[in-house]
Amino acid sequence: MDAPTTTSAKGTTETADEAEENGGWFTAGTAGEPVAGEANPSANPSAERPRTAVVRPVGRAASAGPVSAPQALAPEGPSTPEDVRILPTVEDAHQQRGGNGQVAVVDHANSGVRPGRARGSDGSTPSPDALRVRRTLEEIEPIGDKVTSYFYALLFVRHPDLRSLFPAAMDLQRDRLLKALLFAADHIDDPVVLGEYLKNLGRGHRKYGTRAEHYPAVGEALLGALSRYATGSWDAECEAAWVRTYTTISQVMIDAAAEDEVRAPAAWHAEVVSHELRTPDIAVLTVRPDQPYAFLAGQYASLETPWWPRVWRHYSFASAPRSDGLLSFHVKAVPAGWVSQALVRHARPGDVLRLGPASGSMTVDHTTSSGLLCLGGGTGIAPIKALVEDVAEHGDRRSVEVFYGARTDHDLYDIDTMLRLQQAHPWLSVRPVIDAQARVQLPDAVREFGPWYEYDAYLSGPPGMIRSGVQALRSSGVSVNRIRHDYVEGLVAAGT
Repeated sequence: MDAPTTTSAKGTTETADEAEENGGWFTAGTAGEPVAGEANPSANPSAERPRTAVVRPVGRAASAGPVSAPQALAPEGPSTPEDVRILPTVEDAHQQRGGNGQVAVVDHANSGVRPGRARGSDGSTPSPDALRVRRTLEEIEPIGDKVTSYFYALLFVRHPDLRSLFPAAMDLQRDRLLKALLFAADHIDDPVVLGEYLKNLGRGHRKYGTRAEHYPAVGEALLGALSRYATGSWDAECEAAWVRTYTTISQVMIDAAAEDEVRAPAAWHAEVVSHELRTPDIAVLTVRPDQPYAFLAGQYASLETPWWPRVWRHYSFASAPRSDGLLSFHVKAVPAGWVSQALVRHARPGDVLRLGPASGSMTVDHTTSSGLLCLGGGTGIAPIKALVEDVAEHGDRRSVEVFYGARTDHDLYDIDTMLRLQQAHPWLSVRPVIDAQARVQLPDAVREFGPWYEYDAYLSGPPGMIRSGVQALRSSGVSVNRIRHDYVEGLVAAGT
């Protein structure tokens, strides 16, 4: 399926499936690939890793004056708000791992709790830098749109060469890029939440062509925007705290990218070997990567098509790793979905796509024997199917309960596959839940079949389904550290 969804969000088909990604933090949606045989200094493990240049404090005089963005910076082309995702790995920043290493989810969307925490995940008192950073974030939160617009104006006016690295349509990029950066800064003293997030972010940005020398430019623009709008909290000490914070963030990303460059390409070319239209809007694509591709069942990858260069979309793997190395994805064409429409309507065998590295934490912990409770809505059934295959391949006999939600019978496009798996594995139970017939939503049906407090729960589908599913599971007594899903906007995680 498309990855864990959004627009739905990522990983689901309507969660991550329906969101397209137009870049990363300061996205370099790169146009070309390395020339074959070209010297690569980073291929030498003993080579010194690139270090980020020190971000210079900007000072009030330098940043307080008006900066007007040239007309060329205005968004170009169609806007796809429901369908554009920025940060392939941003979901990892919104997840907290439980004691078993899996993702724990806390819904702060309706709790009034700000993502920033008073203490780190280890219970420690925040550092002075963290306190100053959070005061700044609290001050600019009500005017985040102004801060973000000014940030990009500074970045592109001072470094016009970077504009070509970004997608033409900047609407959601403008909104989410800075938010991701600020999220990282807000959690600077929480290594549990921040560490893996930044490493994934650094590795993921290689496919855009992001280089170490780009980071100082972003840092200078960030400080300039903050110093202009955080007038109540900005002083020399605050600025120094932000310099140290951003330097730490960027260095983790740079180091992770350098390490990854030694063992993996920035992106893979993948030839489409089959394209099966299951419904008028859903296609199952199987591709063959040009190099070995490592992933785990339940993870996802970002895809770029030849029809929309520099526009990436996340899709979950629809199977566990296969011996033949082929990869499968379930794609639902959504309105104004550049990548999803291209993959469903235009992709054919022989076409070549680009793949980013695998990411995501919605994986099975094979060190336990706990049962699995899986909720899949729409194309969100794709990673659920992969998880079932993963359990079977490991020879586990644990109970696996799958609830497959859809609006109508027609939307149960992969029910035959799931029923065949159920017939082959007595430990697997598959329950279709059709809204139009039962007049009950998937989370309500799951609650009726409980209790589930001894199960590890996995959710993949539209954001609304995941939010209500998490609430239903929590109300049924399922511990937060046993609930896993990939990023859904509005759900964030915190230590418990």
